[in-house]
Amino acid sequence: MSFLTSSVSSLTAGSSGSPSVTHPLTPYGWDAGWAAEFAPYAERGLLPGRVVRVDRGRCDVATTEGVVRADTAFVTPHDPLRVVCTGDWAVVDPDGDPRFVREYLPRRTAFVRSTSSKRSEGQILAANVDHAIIAISLAVELDLGRVERFLALGWESGALPLIVLTKADLVDDPAVRAHLVEDVQTAAPGVQVLAVSSETGEGIEVLSAVLSGGTSVLLGVSGAGKSTLANALLGEAVMEVRAARDVDGKGRHTTTTRNLLVLPGGGALIDTPGLRGVGLWDAVTGVNQVFSDIEGLARGCRFQDCAHTAEPGCAVLAAVEDGALPVRRLDSYRKLLRENQRIVAKTDARLRGEIRRDWKRKGAEGRAAMEAKRGRIR
Repeated sequence: MSFLTSSVSSLTAGSSGSPSVTHPLTPYGWDAGWAAEFAPYAERGLLPGRVVRVDRGRCDVATTEGVVRADTAFVTPHDPLRVVCTGDWAVVDPDGDPRFVREYLPRRTAFVRSTSSKRSEGQILAANVDHAIIAISLAVELDLGRVERFLALGWESGALPLIVLTKADLVDDPAVRAHLVEDVQTAAPGVQVLAVSSETGEGIEVLSAVLSGGTSVLLGVSGAGKSTLANALLGEAVMEVRAARDVDGKGRHTTTTRNLLVLPGGGALIDTPGLRGVGLWDAVTGVNQVFSDIEGLARGCRFQDCAHTAEPGCAVLAAVEDGALPVRRLDSYRKLLRENQRIVAKTDARLRGEIRRDWKRKGAEGRAAMEAKRGRIR
């Protein structure tokens, strides 16, 4: 069954009088808040719908009349963050031929990353998401830095991150698996971590229960087992699956578009293509949330503007010295903050000026310290 067929079936079931569904779009996340937002458009005879896929300027929209194909020509802003994307609640012209998305309702949350473009543009991956599921394969060596990077984007989106360790059946030793889970938990304070197996079904029921209360986006690199996990949650082979390479655990893109699917246990799931690059996009709040342990330690530093490099009375460095904070984690924190600052500076002239002034100040301080040292030697 294709994901479009599955969507149509859900709408038909919703409109047939099921006691648990009060509106045909309820399975897609429709609620009283969205209804209130849409009220002015309803008065004009326009149709609400959830965008379930976007493809080359057109999109599939789940409406009360079923899934319709619509053109996005009326919503073509120069800002790439404002284009129609999977998860948007669209305002559709019901009588047009072809039908058009006139506009979309204000987004509650948005998952954004930076592109590889030299213009430093942001790319929106999904909208109106409640949970950001970060799929990490246990079939390959853990990359905790990548976990932290995904988490920063997840927190920044406004969604609640959740880490799912896939292919848990490939780790036979319970002690080894517990150690891997603990490592991820250390890199993800305050985030739920679940080990699951799409092959054996381990953890799938728990995950389904967690996701039943809203819309989730499934994120991860190619080969992380996202499509297999999506099929396990859906209870059928909807998404195409290809085997990962044995040599490095990497896979080819089997999902080429972002598809929103209704889960049988409640909730909706947006499956995404594997992400080769996970660039930050103005995610300082997300970075601070990921490294809340370091932020907490920093409140004990002697100086409020402590950079945690060589300052006296630095509580963060003290935690590294006594082993309470892994040096890897501090290095990752610094790296993500620097990267985020560079991205923001490319689009913020004021911040570029502040960075230049900071460099000049530090250079002057360094030169003054060197001159003082030379004076003492003489």
